[in-house]
Amino acid sequence: MQAFAPGRVLRERYRLESVLGRGSMGQVWQARDLDLDRTVAVKTIASDLLAVPDSRDNALARFRREARAAARLDHDNVTTVYDASITHDICCLVMELVDGATLEHLFDRQQDERFDLATAVSVAAQLCAGLSAAHVEGLVHRDLKTQNIMVRRDGVVKILDFGLVKSLADADPRLTMTGEGIGSVLCASPELLAGRGDVDGRSDLYAVGCLLHHMLTGRPPFPTDQPMLLASRHLSATPPLMAESGVHVPDDLQGLVTSLLSKNPECRPASAAAVYVELAPFLPSSEPALAADRGLPEDPRRPFLVPQGPRHR
Repeated sequence: MQAFAPGRVLRERYRLESVLGRGSMGQVWQARDLDLDRTVAVKTIASDLLAVPDSRDNALARFRREARAAARLDHDNVTTVYDASITHDICCLVMELVDGATLEHLFDRQQDERFDLATAVSVAAQLCAGLSAAHVEGLVHRDLKTQNIMVRRDGVVKILDFGLVKSLADADPRLTMTGEGIGSVLCASPELLAGRGDVDGRSDLYAVGCLLHHMLTGRPPFPTDQPMLLASRHLSATPPLMAESGVHVPDDLQGLVTSLLSKNPECRPASAAAVYVELAPFLPSSEPALAADRGLPEDPRRPFLVPQGPRHR
């Protein structure tokens, strides 16, 4: 297989320019769409994910189905998929290029290492709005973490990689525990780590709980730099209260985070839309009615005032 390199043109259309990020599952490139003369992001999939003979065909078929489903998503909080190449020789996704910073980068820039309540809740509400749209389509992200959440310059939160690469990694679960280190299990749900085959949208809600705790306290619920120890704590350790980090939040918000971090998916909120409703009272200048009424006008340029509303089945 020809190596990916600057200047290479994929599908006779997308010219690779520079690497934006790397991981064990592939690379993200800034590229030029030569047909439409626009800048795009291209995620190239590592050849290791295509080299598992017994499961490659099934993995590619699943990847194709999920890529098509992701391309149908139309929500401001989900990165748009433009195109895909899904063959035994080359596998890549072409997506919108988000002008902003990852949530991980924003954490690094915080002097006090945590967000104020209004900002944290606004980010979580936008995540739930995007997740609700995906879950309605039957898509589960399965790998939500600070590295694949972007905050655009105007404040709109964008979810990257809707489980598409994860579906390939499932062909060889060892790939999710190597190469990317602690990030691959930072927000992983107990059922995902246990290898259960019935993972649904509530796994993503567990990740939202981890992210909310992290944003509000400046620390993930189970801080450690050892992936296997972190996985063990996700599976069996009782999540700490935010007060244990010296951070005091309203009881209802702590109760929501606690329920999101339940080991048993049945004990978590039923849907991302339900979580959005519970977050609504803590949004800046918001009214709970906004969470349930999709007919009200929204202003995507002011997402921390009125985040995008969730979708219901």
